Amino acid sequence: MKIAMIGLGDIAEKAYLPVLAAQPALDLHLCTRNRARLDRLGDAYRIAERSEHVDEVIKAGVAAAFVHAATDAHPEIVEPLLSAGIHVYVDKPIAYTLAESEHLVRLAKAENRSLMVGFNRRHAPGYAGLAALPRHLILMEKNRANYPDAPRRAIFDDFIHVVDTLRFLAPGPVTGTSIRTRVKDGLIEHIVLELSGDGFTAIGVMNRASGANEETCEVMGDGIKRRVVNLGDVIDYRDGETLARRPDWVPVGRQRGIEQVCLEFLTAVREGRTISADDALATHAICEDIVAQAT
Repeated sequence: MKIAMIGLGDIAEKAYLPVLAAQPALDLHLCTRNRARLDRLGDAYRIAERSEHVDEVIKAGVAAAFVHAATDAHPEIVEPLLSAGIHVYVDKPIAYTLAESEHLVRLAKAENRSLMVGFNRRHAPGYAGLAALPRHLILMEKNRANYPDAPRRAIFDDFIHVVDTLRFLAPGPVTGTSIRTRVKDGLIEHIVLELSGDGFTAIGVMNRASGANEETCEVMGDGIKRRVVNLGDVIDYRDGETLARRPDWVPVGRQRGIEQVCLEFLTAVREGRTISADDALATHAICEDIVAQAT
C-alpha cells in the first residue's frame, strides 16, 4: 500500500517516521519543500519516492497520506488530497479555525474518505488505562515554562490535547462548560477549562508562564485514584501508593500512543472503512469557544 508522509518536521522525524518505516507492506513516499531534509531522511530510511509538492504525491497514486505540515498549511494540503480520493491522517488541529475544520470534515464525507485527527493521547497506554477506572473527578495539567503565546496558536496547537483528553475520559455526555483565561499584552498565560455532566467534573489547566514543562492527568472515584505523569509514570493511590515507570525498552512512539493511532488509521484504509472526524470537531468547537473568551 502506497502511503505518503507530507511535512517532515521534528515530530514527523522523531515519532511518526520510525513507526511507519517499521511497518510491513507499506510503500512510503516522502514529501517536503525542504530538499535537504527530504534527501537526508529518504537516504536514512532508504525511501526512494520523494517529492517537494503535494500535486506530485497525488500523481503518484498514494492510497493515504499522513499530514505533518505546519497548521497554517493544513487546509491547502488536506483539501486537494481528499478531493483526489486520498484518505488523510492529519496532526491536530485540522485547521486553526472551526469554520475551516468543518469545511474539511464535510469534504471528507462528500468524498467518502477518512479524515483522522492525530489525538494520540487517546491511545497512550497510561491514559487508556485511566479510561477503565471510575472517573467522578478528572484533573489534567499541561504546563509550559515561560512561554506565553498568541491565544489561537496556543489553544489550537497545544491546549487542544487537554480539551480532547478530558472529553475522552469524561464518563458521560458533557452538559456544562466553564472557561477562564489570563491574557497579558495579547499573549495567553493560563487557561482553566471545566467540563461537567451527570456525576462528574473534568478540569483542565495550562499555565504557559510556569516554571516547568510538564503534563499530568489523574482520575478519582469510588475509593480509587490514579495519576499519570508525562505520559509515562503511573501512580496508584489505593491501600498505599505504588509507582509503575515506563519500561525501559518500550518505544516512545508506543508509550505516547502514536504507533497505535497510526495502526488504527492504516487498518481502516486496508479494510475499506472510513474514519469520521465528527468527534474531533467537538474538541475544535470548545477550542474556538476558548479563543473567543481570550480575545
